Amino acid sequence: MRLGQWFGLIAFVISLYILWQIRQVLLLLFAAIVFATVLNRIVRRLQRLRLNQRLRLNRGIAIAITLLLVLIILSLFFALIVPSLAEQVQQLGNVLPQALARLQAGYDWLESKTDGQAFENSQILPNIIQNLQTWLTRLLSNFFFLISNSVTAVLSFLLFVAATIMLLSDPLAYRNVFILAFPAFYRQRVDGILAECETSLVGWLRGTLIAMLVIAILSYIGLLILGVPLPLVNALLAGLLEFIPNVGPTISVILPTLLALLDAPWKAVAVIILYLLIQQFESLILVPVLMKQEVSLLPLFTVLSVVIFAVLFGFLGLFLAIPLLIVLQVWLKEIVVKDILNHWQS
Repeated sequence: MRLGQWFGLIAFVISLYILWQIRQVLLLLFAAIVFATVLNRIVRRLQRLRLNQRLRLNRGIAIAITLLLVLIILSLFFALIVPSLAEQVQQLGNVLPQALARLQAGYDWLESKTDGQAFENSQILPNIIQNLQTWLTRLLSNFFFLISNSVTAVLSFLLFVAATIMLLSDPLAYRNVFILAFPAFYRQRVDGILAECETSLVGWLRGTLIAMLVIAILSYIGLLILGVPLPLVNALLAGLLEFIPNVGPTISVILPTLLALLDAPWKAVAVIILYLLIQQFESLILVPVLMKQEVSLLPLFTVLSVVIFAVLFGFLGLFLAIPLLIVLQVWLKEIVVKDILNHWQS
């Protein structure tokens, strides 16, 4: 290799190292881009509204109205949901140890009836129970403290909000800067790829939010009918975890099942059946209908992306795994498949 090539390789490695060190900031920036992309659709629709035959809303006013709508929705959520949610979270901290104790008692009873042969040489379940109790206790005792006192969380949120507003104020300028990073002959193609990414992200997020709302409502109604404690907390948890496909719905069944054990074992079984029915409805009817005209993701790639991005990037990677996968899929399909492989000549 020539000296210039060595310098190029060293510069490339250093660039990768720097990007890895600031990966959390880049993820926050990506989250802001996704949010700004969705809000920009609303802004453009508001701009198309006519106040009269000649007058339309300018972009600044449309942005202000959009942000005000978001603020009103968040305020209503905190005013109507958070007080009840906080009360039920406090109750959860009181009843959860009892549920775990009952699960341990059931395990001990089963071992006594089978002379210890059912779980011979296996300490998996006791270890899971002990670790789960320790983790949940720490989470419940430190959750509000971490949220209210973490400087990093506050700064990250402020960065996210500031980046979203800046991107929303003049998205074309930032888009053009990104396009300029490509050769002149390919810039029009990149612009088309970005447009497809925007369409896919907006469609996916719209369908996902509707699915989250439907799953939360169905879970709340079902848990109310069964008489499971803390239905609001469990329903909101099921709705939020719907954002993480395949993995999230499976995790959401654990907490209501434990709480149902406090009343009767049959309730725990009923809760598992309820969540299985909801998940079947979601996977066979709800998601296909919502995503019919939107992005299509293979289930295996979805699960792998959630696990891989969670391991690489932590909490943010877990929640941004699907948007990252959507963008990656669009770029690979358009560049690698259409522009390279489809034109490959032996």
